[in-house]
This record gives sequence, structure tokens and C-alpha cells, in this order.
Amino acid sequence: MMGKESVVDSDKEKSHDRLTIMQELIASALEKWGYTSQVYELLKQPLRTLTVRIPIKMDSGETKTFTGFRVQHSDAIGPGIGGVRFHPEVTEKDVQAQAIWTSLQAGVIDIPYGGASGAIVCNPKELSFRELEALSRGYVRAIISFIGPTKDVIAPDAITNTQIMAWMLDEFSQLKTNHSPGFISGKPLILGGSLGREAAVGKGIVIAAKATAKRIKLPLEKARAIIHGFGNVGTYVAQTLNDAGVKIVGISDGHGALYDPDGLDVDYLMDRRDSFGMVTNIFKKSISKDELLAEDCEMIVDSSRDPNELTAHDAETVKAGIYIETGRGKISEEASARLHHHGTCVIPGLLTNAANTALSYLERVQNNQDYAWMEEEVNQALEGLLEEALTSIVDVSNKRNVNMHEAARMAGIQKLANASRLRGWV
Repeated sequence: MMGKESVVDSDKEKSHDRLTIMQELIASALEKWGYTSQVYELLKQPLRTLTVRIPIKMDSGETKTFTGFRVQHSDAIGPGIGGVRFHPEVTEKDVQAQAIWTSLQAGVIDIPYGGASGAIVCNPKELSFRELEALSRGYVRAIISFIGPTKDVIAPDAITNTQIMAWMLDEFSQLKTNHSPGFISGKPLILGGSLGREAAVGKGIVIAAKATAKRIKLPLEKARAIIHGFGNVGTYVAQTLNDAGVKIVGISDGHGALYDPDGLDVDYLMDRRDSFGMVTNIFKKSISKDELLAEDCEMIVDSSRDPNELTAHDAETVKAGIYIETGRGKISEEASARLHHHGTCVIPGLLTNAANTALSYLERVQNNQDYAWMEEEVNQALEGLLEEALTSIVDVSNKRNVNMHEAARMAGIQKLANASRLRGWV
């Protein structure tokens, strides 16, 4: 056994960096499987971390040098896959933690990839269109020996879009003699992209919600849902679940929350949002977000922006039988344990967020086949991957008597640990 200290309560995570937190979480997952400390020592750090400096001629005529990263956690199962983000405060440890997180996602949905991640330290809002293109191309030139369809597949992340992916693809194609659209995902359709990439996380949430409701024999037309966070993801989920027969009884945004046991008019709320995406501020009878989470419903979708939004104290008031996390750290570790103890089925962000990684994988499959699928085929394949992943997480939770967050991490790390062992690395 590993003898590692227990995972810290996520309510205290602010005092830790993201990499340390991730290492503690995978240490706990490996220990629960009974792996030796040698496996943890191999997987606690990425195999490769590349830091590059990218000089760019700015519109003003001056040259500014940007820092970029590309991290590959493990290639025991296959090439790396993961996004590249443009953010002014991203650090090397952030990127390393994200690469490990992506490894867990790939393991959960059972695709032949390891986790990777990249970033450029910049504020895209301060860059012109030309400067953004130059930076995107400069990043590819700087990491060209590190990436490729059999090494590391780049995917979109925060701020990056199809245009940035197109610039990166073009730069790679000019530097390599063979055209390899499969080296990058999230491309425009005309350059080998895939249908069905829009609202990836939202699709993952809806698939998980429907599959979980079916698992506990809850008819959608009898389900009441609260959408905690009525932003881009939350509005997509609210509209899609509403169309499927679910009654949306509560929503929240940055100003407050609304609750109506008879159901809210989702289309009306969408139309009344202001330029900042807020809507609750126009209603006199709004309530607090804490009050909303304690209201009667069968399902809560936590699409809020803040980490650790649901604390252990909040968990005691939740009445929903299903609590869906839309990203990492929305629910503290202690809150997750309490919800599990009270019989609430928690769907971890590790699963719902894996929709992005799954769609990048499906795009590469199409590139390898040189055949574009219809959107319905993409959606069916995504649904199959996520439903199988949910089944494996539930099985681990039941057999090992752990909560769903722990089960998701255990399911995600197991294949990577086994592959490393079979290769003779540990």
C-alpha cells in the first residue's frame, strides 16, 4: 500500500496549488486500488513539460516575447490529447495539473490517449487579430517537435476557437511535408473539423442527466430541475432538458436566483437576459443562491463559475436526488462525501467535462478514416462513450463503497496504471 496521507478537504484547496491538489487526488485513487508507491511516483508528474518563448512583432513595431507551455502527462496508452488555452495568469503548474486531469478524462471514457495540455500566457483581449494569428503560429513553430498525430493532438480550450485552430493547422502543414489534419481538433468543418462540437459540455451534462434519470427510473416528464448558473452552459442545458419534458423550477446567475415550483418560462428568461447574461435582477421576488439549492427538486445542475460553490454545509440542505457537476471543483470533496452519504447521486465534472475530450477523439477518428460523419452519428457516438463511462463509475462506486467523485478518479487512473505496469515501467 502507498501510505500517502489522505486527500485534503477541498474546502481548503485555496491554500494549495492545482498540481498539488491533483497529485493528492490521484494518490488517493491509486491507494484505493492497492497500487504501489512506484506507480504514484511515475504518474504524479507529467512525463514531459516544454516551456517555450515566443517573440512576436506587435502592431506598434515593438517585439514582445510570450511564454508558452506544452505538457504531456503519459503516453502509456497512446498519444497525448488536450487543449491549449490563452490566459494571462496561467502557470506551468496549472498546465501540468490540467494534463493529469485530461488523462483521467481519457481513462474514464476509455479512449486510447493520454492527457496533455498547453497554454500561452497572454490576454487575448489586448491582442489584435494579426497579433493573435502571429502568436498562434509562433506557438506551433516553438513546439513542432513535440506534437503531431502520433505524439500529441492539440484541442481547443479557454479563448481558443476554430480560427485559432485553423491558423495552427496551417502552420503545422507548412512545416511538415505531409498534411495531417488529425494533429489538431476543433478545426473549421471545411478544414476537417467535425459536426456536433457546439455546446460540448452542455451535451455531456444532458447525456449524463438523461442516463442517470433512466438508471434511477425517474421519468423526465416528472423531473424538476434547478440550473445553478444560467450562463452559456446553463442556458443550453435548461433549454434542452425543458424540451425533453423536464420542468425547470429554478435558475441562478451572478445577481441572485429564481424559484417557482410550477416551473419557469425558460424562453422568456432567455429573452430577458441583459448584455452581461443576467436576468434575476429584473425580478422583485428573487432569492439567494443558497436558498435555491435547498428548494425541492429532483435534479440540480451546477454550472456556476466559482470553484467549491457547494460546501459541506450546503450539502446538508440539498433535497435533489441527482446533483450534476459541470466542471472541476464545483463541489468540495467533503460536500461530495455528504451528498453520497445522504443518497444523492453526484455526477462528477470529470465525466461531463470529458465530452470535450471525447469529441476531439471522434474528430480524429473521422480524420483517420478520411470520412466525415453526420451530426447524428457524432452525437450517438458521444452518447455511447459517456453512458459507458457513467456505468463504469457507478460500478466502481458500488463495488468499492466510495462516492462518485472518488469512483470517477479511480476509473480514470486504473487503465493508465495498468498500461504503465504492463509496459514494464513500474
